[in-house]
Amino acid sequence: LCQIENIFLSCTFLPNEEFVGLEHIIGTVNTALVHPREVFKGAILNNAASVIIVHNHPSGDVNPSDADIQITQRLKEAGKILGIELLDHIILGFSGAYYSMSVQGQL
Repeated sequence: LCQIENIFLSCTFLPNEEFVGLEHIIGTVNTALVHPREVFKGAILNNAASVIIVHNHPSGDVNPSDADIQITQRLKEAGKILGIELLDHIILGFSGAYYSMSVQGQL
């Protein structure tokens, strides 16, 4: 039985929208334990202005869980304190399916 890990990425961007870094956090089959310090570490070190958070759902279902919504709000608030804007939180599924919290008005 093949199990896909839950992978969480934080992409960081300079004020001119230049991509400058990627933080990679590996979770378990059904969860990725995410803390703002890991998500914003690369952004802080690179003097970034914004981040985009991306993670996969091993189930293939791209709909956000309650935990996804809660961590998004927590990261948004942490970003405000740090002066680093959370541009989007994207959930990836199978066959190119995705869910953008920004597009869905959840940021």
